[in-house]
Amino acid sequence: MKELTCIICPRGCRLKIDDQMNVTGNSCPRGPKYAIAELTNPTRTITSSIRVTNRPYTLVSVKTDKPIPKDKMFDVMKEIDKLSIAAPTHIGQIVKENILGLDSNIIITKNID
Repeated sequence: MKELTCIICPRGCRLKIDDQMNVTGNSCPRGPKYAIAELTNPTRTITSSIRVTNRPYTLVSVKTDKPIPKDKMFDVMKEIDKLSIAAPTHIGQIVKENILGLDSNIIITKNID
């Protein structure tokens, strides 16, 4: 039996998952879906920052627009480290499409004029 704390909502339900993927301890229907996904194919949204080329000592925040497989996090971070962009930037602007073929884009999360 595995135990997880659900992070989908602020309740933080203590979930228990048996070998047949039966989930107990959830207060809402989202808990079982989270628990099964976390055990079978865990994903994460990556947040980071990249250099703004035409602004000395300036960084802009970025993130993946879709969660990526947890085991690809370090590979994606290596790719993000290679990125830079010139200002102006706008929230939602795509910096890198389809990073590592994972069907997730790297997008800007901060406006810089």
